[in-house]
Amino acid sequence: MTAEIPARLPPLGLPGLDPEWSRLVSVPDSAGPEDATHTWHVLDNAVVDPLGTLLCVHGNPTWSYLWRGLLADPPAGWRVIAPDHLGMGWSERTGQPRTVAQRVTDLGDLTTALRVSGPVVTVGHDWGGSISLGWALAHRDQLTGVVLTNTAVALADKDHGPALIRLAHVPLLRAWSCVRTETFVRGAGLLSRPALSADVRRALASPYRTARRRQAVAEFVADIPFTTDHPSSATVAGIAEGIRAVNVPALFLWGPRDPVFGERYLADLRDRLPQAQLHRYEGASHLVTEDAPQYASAVGRWVTDLNPPNASPEPTPERSSEAGSRGLFAALAQRSADDTAAIIEVDGATVSWRQLVADVHDLAAGLSADGMRPGDRVAVLVPPSADLTLAVYAVWRAGGVVVVADKGLGLRGMRRALRSASVQHVVGSAQGLLAARAMGLPGSRVLVGDLPRVGVASLSARSVGQLMQVGRTSPRARLPAADADCAVVFTSGATGPAKGVVYRHHQLAAQLELLRSTYAIGPQDRLVAAFAPFALLGPALGVATVVPNIDVTAPHTLTAALLAEAVQAAAGTVVFAAPAALRRVASTSSRLSADQRDVLASVRLLVSAGAPVPAPLLRRVLAILPNASAHTPYGMTEALPVSDISLAEIEQAGPGNGVCVGLPLAGVTLAISPLSREGRADGALTTNAWATGEICVQALHVKDRYDSLWATQRDTGRNPGWHRTGDVGHLDDAGRLWVEGRLVHVVTTADGPVTTVGIEQRIESLDAVASAAVVGVGPPGAQVIVVVIVPTARQRATRRLAAFALTDHVRDVAGAEVAAVLCRTHLPVDIRHASKIDRLAVARWAERVLAGSRLVR
Repeated sequence: MTAEIPARLPPLGLPGLDPEWSRLVSVPDSAGPEDATHTWHVLDNAVVDPLGTLLCVHGNPTWSYLWRGLLADPPAGWRVIAPDHLGMGWSERTGQPRTVAQRVTDLGDLTTALRVSGPVVTVGHDWGGSISLGWALAHRDQLTGVVLTNTAVALADKDHGPALIRLAHVPLLRAWSCVRTETFVRGAGLLSRPALSADVRRALASPYRTARRRQAVAEFVADIPFTTDHPSSATVAGIAEGIRAVNVPALFLWGPRDPVFGERYLADLRDRLPQAQLHRYEGASHLVTEDAPQYASAVGRWVTDLNPPNASPEPTPERSSEAGSRGLFAALAQRSADDTAAIIEVDGATVSWRQLVADVHDLAAGLSADGMRPGDRVAVLVPPSADLTLAVYAVWRAGGVVVVADKGLGLRGMRRALRSASVQHVVGSAQGLLAARAMGLPGSRVLVGDLPRVGVASLSARSVGQLMQVGRTSPRARLPAADADCAVVFTSGATGPAKGVVYRHHQLAAQLELLRSTYAIGPQDRLVAAFAPFALLGPALGVATVVPNIDVTAPHTLTAALLAEAVQAAAGTVVFAAPAALRRVASTSSRLSADQRDVLASVRLLVSAGAPVPAPLLRRVLAILPNASAHTPYGMTEALPVSDISLAEIEQAGPGNGVCVGLPLAGVTLAISPLSREGRADGALTTNAWATGEICVQALHVKDRYDSLWATQRDTGRNPGWHRTGDVGHLDDAGRLWVEGRLVHVVTTADGPVTTVGIEQRIESLDAVASAAVVGVGPPGAQVIVVVIVPTARQRATRRLAAFALTDHVRDVAGAEVAAVLCRTHLPVDIRHASKIDRLAVARWAERVLAGSRLVR
C-alpha cells in the first residue's frame, strides 16, 4: 500500500532542470470516488497557442526529469508536457497502487485538466511507452504522431519478459530491491556507458530517497503482466494489438546496448508500427535520452517534418530506364551459354559463365524453397571468392537483401553492424557461421564452401549443395523489382561507428552503367579485383574477374609479384586496387622478374579508390604497368564514383588547397554548402568557384538511405534529392572538385574554419616528414592548429615535441598559424583502406600530450 504523501516541487539546483518548468496541478480522478482529486507534478514549457503538444511519459523508476532535453530544446512553437505519474517523481503518493489501465486513465484526466487539444505527439520511454500508447488509442482524434524510446508493448509472449525486470518481479526481491533499498532506483542510472555524472545520477534518484517514496516503484514492477493470467495482461495486450491500427507517423529512438529492452522488443514494435522511422544511437543503453542527448533535436526535426512549410521541392534526377532494365542479371543472361571463365581464383577455382548462371539460378530457387522471401535481409560472411560471388548473386536473384560488413570492422564492429541491420538469414563459410554464432545473429544458416573438422549439423546449417539440389526441381525465383532493396553496405567507420547504407536495385544498376561507360569496360576486359568493393561487380559488368591470392579485405597484402600472378591468370586488363595495395606493390616492384614485368604489360587501366592517391605513387606503379592509364575516382560508400581524374590530369591541375579529384562524371551534379565561421555547413547550395564547404552530390547511383539511422539520413538529405557527403572542398574555375578534408575534422579557430588536407600536403612535401595530420586542440571556435608528423627515418624523433628546426620548417610551409608540432612513430588509420588517418584519435592524443599527460603512448 502506498503511503499518502503530498506532491511537491523538485529541489532547486538539479542539473539541466529549469525551475520555471515545474508546476503542481490539481486533477480530478475520473476513476476514483466523487470529488476525488490528486496533485501532479508536471514539467511544462507553457507555450501559449502552441502548434501542438509533446506529451512525454516516463517509465519506472525515472521521472519527468528524463525529458529535460526536450523542454530545453523543443520544436519551435510546440508545447512540451512531461508529468510525473501518481506515486512517482514529485507527484502525490495516493495511498493506493495504480494499474496500467488506471495510469492510462490518469494521463487522460491530466491532459483534460491541462486543456490539451490536438495535435499531440506522444513520447514514451520504458513502461511509459505502453501508457503513452494507451492514451494515444483513447485520444485518436488528437493524435498526430508517436515517438518511442527503449520500451515494449508485448511481454507475456516474449520469453516471459526482460530478465532484469523478472528478477525484480519476485515478491521478496521486489520488496528488497525497490523499497527497502535504492538498488532498483540507482540501478537505472548505472546502465549508461560512459557513466552518467554523479550529479545526474543523484537527480534521477532524488524523488525516491525514502522507502515510503519508493513504494510505488515496487507497485509499478508488480503491475507488469509477465503472464496471461495477470490482472493487467488484457489491458497491455489490448494496447499492443490496438496500435496496429494506429496509422500515424512514428519514430523509434533506440539505445542498442539496453540490457532490459533488447533487439526482440524493437523488432516487435517495428512489426506493430511498420510505418515507423528508426534511429539507433550506437553505444546508447536503456536511458537513451541521457546517453544520446541529441535525441531532442532529432525529435524536433521529425515533428517539424510532420507539417513542413510550403516550399517548392528541388529537382531530383530522373531514373534511367536503360540502367533499370539492364539490372544486375542482364550481363549474366547474355553470357549464359558462354563456356569461358567468369571467375578465376589464383590457385583456386575457375567458374565458367554457363556454370555461374546455372548455379545462381539453382541456389536462388533453393533459397526460396527453404524460406527466404523477397526483402529478407541476409548476412553474407564469405571471403572474396567464387563462393562469395555465387552466394551474393543467388541471394539477389531470390529477392534477398545482401548485408555486407567486412571483417575489417572486427568482431565487435561486425556484430554491431549486422545486428543493427536486423538480418534474418546468414550465408557463410564454416568460419563465418562460427562468427555468426559468436555474434548472436538470428535466423537460418546456409553453409558455403568446404566444412573442415565440424559437421553441417553442428552449425545448424544447410549446405549450398543441398539447396542447389532442391533448387533444380523448384520453380525459378522471380527477378526482383527495380525499386526493391538490394544491399546494405557498411561504411569503414573511419569517423565513427560504421553506418549501414541501403541501395535499391536500380541504384546499383546505375552505378554499373556509370562504371561501364566511364572506363569503357566491355566483354573483352578481365578485371583483377584487388579492392574488396569491386570483387563482386565483374559478373554484373559482364567481365571475367580474377581474385588475387590475398586477403582482399587487407589491401596491404598485395605485392607486385602477387599482382603479376593475378594478371597472368587471365591476361588481366583492368586492375582495381586500394591505395594501401598500391603502396605495397610499389615497394616490392624491384623484385619482379623480366617475365613478370612482361605479364603486367597487358593491363590497360589502373583504378584506385578509397583514399587520395599521390601522383608520385601512381607514377611508381605505372613504371611496372607500361601500357596502363591511371585513374583515381572520388566517391564514398554512399555514392561511387562521383568524379574521376587521371594521373595526367592530376599533374595538369598542379598543387592547390586539397586534393584535385577531377570533373563530375556524366549524370553527376555537384554543389557546395559553404562553411560558416563556426565551421558548420549551413550555407545555401552553390556552384560558385572557390567557395569552401560541404560537398553535396546528386546522381542516380546515390544510396537510397541510411539504415536504421533516421536522424543521419534526415541531416545528410536535408536538401531534397542531394546527399551531403561529410567531405569539405571547393570547385575551381574549370569545374574541377578539390577535396579539403572531412567536415568533422575542420579546425574552428578564432579567425574562422580551417580545413586540413591542403596544410598536410604542404607539410608532407618536406623531406623530413613521412606523413602528417592536422588537428584542432581546444574548445570549438577557439581551437589552435596542431600538426602531428611522422618523421622520415633519418629524422626519427626521440621525443614527442618536434625539434625547433623541424618545427620552423613545418610552420614555414603550412600556410596557417601552427601552435605546436608533435611527433609520432605512426598515425592511426582506418581498417578497411589502411589509408584514412583517424584525425579524431590523433586530436585526443595531441590534447593529452599538450596537457602534460604521462600516460600518452
